[in-house]
Amino acid sequence: MPRSQMLRLDLLPCFDVAARTLSFTQAAQELSLTQSAVSRQIQLLEESLGVALFERGHRSLTLTEAGEVMQRATRDALERLRDASARVRPGPGLRQVAMTCTHGFASLWLIPRLARFTASHPQVDVRISASMEIMDLERQRLDVAVRFVPSSVGRGQALFEEMVQPLCAPALLRDKTAPLRQPADLARHTLLTMEKPAGFALTSDWDPWFQVMGLQDMRMKNTMHFTQYADAVAAAVAGQGVVIGRLPLLQSLVNEKKLVAPFRSGAAATRRGYYLEVAAHADRNADAQDFARWLRAEAERP
Repeated sequence: MPRSQMLRLDLLPCFDVAARTLSFTQAAQELSLTQSAVSRQIQLLEESLGVALFERGHRSLTLTEAGEVMQRATRDALERLRDASARVRPGPGLRQVAMTCTHGFASLWLIPRLARFTASHPQVDVRISASMEIMDLERQRLDVAVRFVPSSVGRGQALFEEMVQPLCAPALLRDKTAPLRQPADLARHTLLTMEKPAGFALTSDWDPWFQVMGLQDMRMKNTMHFTQYADAVAAAVAGQGVVIGRLPLLQSLVNEKKLVAPFRSGAAATRRGYYLEVAAHADRNADAQDFARWLRAEAERP
């Protein structure tokens, strides 16, 4: 489009007020401009459109048909922009803590407990970025990270080490047609497992536990695969099979008797754990410091 035919967006606020008031004089007062400045802006807009927007009488101003079309479009566009700017503009005194963690930690451990933090910090907006990616706290302006990494490379304070063991719904354990008394009995049950993304060795998969138990060659009756660990856990709670339980992520479900351990023994350490890191810039964020202390206290709760 030739530059001379491009719509002058900077002239639309002036047109919006003039179309609403039907007076260049009132529009000038509202916009803190002179009447001649308003008249000139309307003239420039009309020239860019190639059509008259107002019919100018001796002491009256009315919209042309084209002016009415432009008024409706301009009002709608400006309202959308005002709504969008209100949503993205930080409010007065906004207090925020931004953190990163894995999907499993967020959905299974953090979110069920988060109300205890927000109850004591109602003005703080906690923003959670759940990802398997190891994010750079400084570059991505994150205050806190909970990393799930091998214990040998863990940085920061260890919140807890991970143990894994089979877990299932109590109803499945009471099913006499397919007893679950020893690990070999799993061969008659549906195992709920995770698909392994390339590059990740997820302990939510059964292989590490089978190796510890010496059951690498056991053939399964059936398996159900999930892309998210939380979905596999939900299926276990619904009685659809046995999940490899990552503790203490699932400890609250065990405490509530929604999941039970079918075997008296069989817990295995994965040599991985959850480590708390606080960004250097978070030293200036009192809410981030409170949040980190709250995470440490929650990790110590039974």
